[in-house]
Amino acid sequence: MLAGESVFLLPFVLVRIFRPTFLNSFDLTNLELGTAFSVYGTVAMLSYFLGGPIADRFSARKLLSSSLFLTAAGGLVLGLNPSLFALTLLYAFWGISSILLFWAAFIKAIRIYGGEAQMGRAYGWVDAGRGVVAAAMASASVALYDYLLPEQLGIFQSAPRVNALIFVIYAFSFFTVIAGLLIWLIMPKDDHPKIATSHVRPSFNWQDISRVSLNSKVWWQAIVVLCAYVAYKSTDDISLYGTEVLQMDEVTAGHLASLTFWIRPIGALIAGYLGDRFGISRMCKLSFALVIMACISLSIPDLISGSFVLIIMSIAIGSLGIYGLRGLYFALFKENEVSLKHTGVAVGLISVIGYSPDVFFGPLMGWLLDHNPGQTGHQHLFMMVAAFGIIGLFASSRIKM
Repeated sequence: MLAGESVFLLPFVLVRIFRPTFLNSFDLTNLELGTAFSVYGTVAMLSYFLGGPIADRFSARKLLSSSLFLTAAGGLVLGLNPSLFALTLLYAFWGISSILLFWAAFIKAIRIYGGEAQMGRAYGWVDAGRGVVAAAMASASVALYDYLLPEQLGIFQSAPRVNALIFVIYAFSFFTVIAGLLIWLIMPKDDHPKIATSHVRPSFNWQDISRVSLNSKVWWQAIVVLCAYVAYKSTDDISLYGTEVLQMDEVTAGHLASLTFWIRPIGALIAGYLGDRFGISRMCKLSFALVIMACISLSIPDLISGSFVLIIMSIAIGSLGIYGLRGLYFALFKENEVSLKHTGVAVGLISVIGYSPDVFFGPLMGWLLDHNPGQTGHQHLFMMVAAFGIIGLFASSRIKM
């Protein structure tokens, strides 16, 4: 739980909470920041593919702790207020450190420790725990940022904002190092005995990749992950939506963004338990339905115009669906007939497609917001997310037929 969220604090959570401040502090447009995310995603695509077989050969303890230490080191570079070119290279580095050594090993470890019978609960609990970590860090970081700002801050004073944000960056880096140390000290030197006794440490070979790729349900699962991840990436817009549409100040918008984090453990736990009882794919369909309803309401001003309560409710309902999906989509292994032996390879193949929004969504979101200023850009963004939700709903229905 701790490792799973700590590794993404610097690359993603920081911007999700402080997007307006981040853009101003580093003198970036939405499109420029989106391009940096795209470079991360491009490197991550190769890392997902190679990371699967690596996770089937090396212990999670070594891979996860190394990933956390390297990612934290990148935070020290970010704190130096790098140029756009250097920032882009940093995101490329994070594409390696947070994915190649981490992701497949992380997903496989959950499956090993959680067990096959209660896979929905295992992934639900882990994502709920990740949500608690993210929410606590979000709330604490906003409070820290607010504390570091002078009481009387002029509208043109940017230096205090930059200094406060850099302090938060270093705090996130320190927390990531602590997570790496705990993984190194607490996790066993080798994986669970199930792995050691069942001889499931295959060498890197194309036969395993071919065997997994012939399973059509794996590709439907990849589409589910892709659509769910588009919805998740749209939460990067919450703080900016707060400042540009709801006319909030930066601190209040940060609190709004952190509020959505607290919905994550609720959504993941409920979805995980109900998934084990009623079916993982069925709960995926319900979660996509919540996302679609929320995005449609936010993209049509007349539905919730002038009602702050309805806007917050729509964001909360959409977040419930988004985080329910995050707690479920890898638990679909329970229904798509992938063996434990090939989990790493399957995670790699699914992730190449499923997390491809890291390549295209950042620039697309930046373009929509920069070329359609104000409320219009946000409406277009939510309409696009609703469309992906419909595709994800269909893909979920194809897994268990």
